[in-house]
Amino acid sequence: MMDMSSRLLVVQQLAESCGVSTVQQGLQQVWRLLLLCLICRLCFRLGGVSTVKHVVSALSGVYGLFLFFELHMLWVLWLCALCYLVLLLSRHSSSRGLFLSVVILIYLLVGELHLIDMVTWHKIRGSQMVVAMKAISLAFDLDRGTVGSLPSPAEFLGYVLFVGTVVFGPWISFSTYQNAIEGTKLSWLWLRSSSLSLLKSQICLLVSTCVAPYLFPLLIPIYGSTVTQNEGTSMLAGAGFTEEKDNIRWDMRVVKPLSVEMPRSMVLVVTSWNIPMSRWLKTYAFKNAVKLGTFPAILVTYTASALLHGLSFHLGAVLLSLGFITYVEHVLRKKLASIFSACILSRACASDCSHQHKKEYWVMLLNLVFSFLAIFHLTYLGSMFDPGVDEQEVEEGYAAIHTIQRWSELNWASHWLVFACWVFYRLIQ
Repeated sequence: MMDMSSRLLVVQQLAESCGVSTVQQGLQQVWRLLLLCLICRLCFRLGGVSTVKHVVSALSGVYGLFLFFELHMLWVLWLCALCYLVLLLSRHSSSRGLFLSVVILIYLLVGELHLIDMVTWHKIRGSQMVVAMKAISLAFDLDRGTVGSLPSPAEFLGYVLFVGTVVFGPWISFSTYQNAIEGTKLSWLWLRSSSLSLLKSQICLLVSTCVAPYLFPLLIPIYGSTVTQNEGTSMLAGAGFTEEKDNIRWDMRVVKPLSVEMPRSMVLVVTSWNIPMSRWLKTYAFKNAVKLGTFPAILVTYTASALLHGLSFHLGAVLLSLGFITYVEHVLRKKLASIFSACILSRACASDCSHQHKKEYWVMLLNLVFSFLAIFHLTYLGSMFDPGVDEQEVEEGYAAIHTIQRWSELNWASHWLVFACWVFYRLIQ
């Protein structure tokens, strides 16, 4: 009885100290950014000259960056200026996407290695990545003719510094930004969708800060906290809707939690973890590299993701490992689905698929086995992000020895399992 009373007392104290303070601090950090998003939304709705709207978008984005990074925001602004200069100088080229990608990569590597301390660079890395992704996507769209001509400086800066995405993300396409600038009508659906997304982000912050560090270690050794990117600021600023005739749906999604926590496959995990990032990688990395072959294209895609996330050995190791895991899983399940004529692909089959066996018990059991394998791989890869007690190491990025030592302690189990699956796949071909 005493033990139960003590537990209840701890829960009460945790709710009062951690819960309330976490929510207060979270709101204190973002309320001004939310106000900027709302101001932009209202300005876009008022109409007027489009150039003015782009300037408002750019200036509000700059101020949003200043609120979170202060003068360190200059690194992001210099990247914006460099990107537009490259696009301007290469406006007659048909390889602007590739050329700009190389220039951005050099800028990010030089900045991380020589121009700024690691702690500061890691703080602004998210915004740097969003700006880089926007500029690269615009360059490839110019090459493909999806975007007719090079945007004006105001239009370009309004896009890459759009206040709804420049701080927390996610990436949005140039056409999505243009739709936001047009200023769709204000509605209860827009307000409800934005508010709901912001509420979800606060719940995630509360759980990761106050619940996970105390509850989950009772079951599995998880430490630290991670706040997922959310779509609340994007929709509040007017981006993230689809229009079908006269019906507007505010349906931007950044993550599908159930597909990550209860995965059918690792393929669905990587596409559901960050949906805009996955779409960007597929459109501008994989499709441009697929002529090299499927597996080389996958390696190029995950390498691009690793480089965008920064010069980090542990992130690169995890992302490249994901590349091997998802490729082997995909080809193995595709082969087994063909042999058994069963719905056991990495992605769920359509209701009218040609497979003979769809919902038999052995089919569901086999899919469940692959789900458990995916959870095993996730646990193995997730062990790389245990900060332990050295917070400085987290701020500066993990050293290579951290990754090698941790996987050595786990006997490289996931890598050996992937290798065994690949051998089995080769044997049944």
